[in-house]
Amino acid sequence: MRVDQQLRLDEQLLLFMDQLEALEEKRHKLNSLIEEGWFSIAKARYSMGNKQVSALQYASEMEPLVYVETSVLEGGTAELKCERKENKTEELKSDTIEDIGAKETVSGLRRRINTIQKGVKEEEQETDPQVKTKAESCTPEQRDPLKWFGILVPQNLKQAQSAFKEVITLSAEIASLQSAILATRKEMQAQMKEKQEKTQPEMKKEYL
Repeated sequence: MRVDQQLRLDEQLLLFMDQLEALEEKRHKLNSLIEEGWFSIAKARYSMGNKQVSALQYASEMEPLVYVETSVLEGGTAELKCERKENKTEELKSDTIEDIGAKETVSGLRRRINTIQKGVKEEEQETDPQVKTKAESCTPEQRDPLKWFGILVPQNLKQAQSAFKEVITLSAEIASLQSAILATRKEMQAQMKEKQEKTQPEMKKEYL
């Protein structure tokens, strides 16, 4: 029992050290990306002018393009995932195309049956209003924030956008890793406390 407990404690310690090392690497990468993003913005301001790259060009109404989904895993650790709205839009587009294709197949079969009984010219011209409404509402094109600063923006501004996009994803990964580190440390402390409670009676017996 003592050997198994020591092995579990050693495994937790190794896991804890690996998590700390990964956290340090991600934080270093995060800081580098932030510096790179701001440096690219500074270059863009130098080439376009300070007034052309500022908060004055922001849209009057802005919608978030990134959503953070949180979930609680076993052990109480929190997991954060970033999901971009443009990816959701692409999924909705594909779903809409599949729905429309399926409805067209069913309606085609109905038309063939109705053709035997009566003319179906009016039915061929009709369109399912629900499919049309879904297609219109589920396929909005999200405006790229780079368009706020003009149609032809410099490459530095595009590099800044890609850097900060990666920063958002990396921030969620760091938050998830920090939650896992806290859970590992808590479990390791519990195992150490349990080990101390078991070793103290044995030490007393040896002294007696």
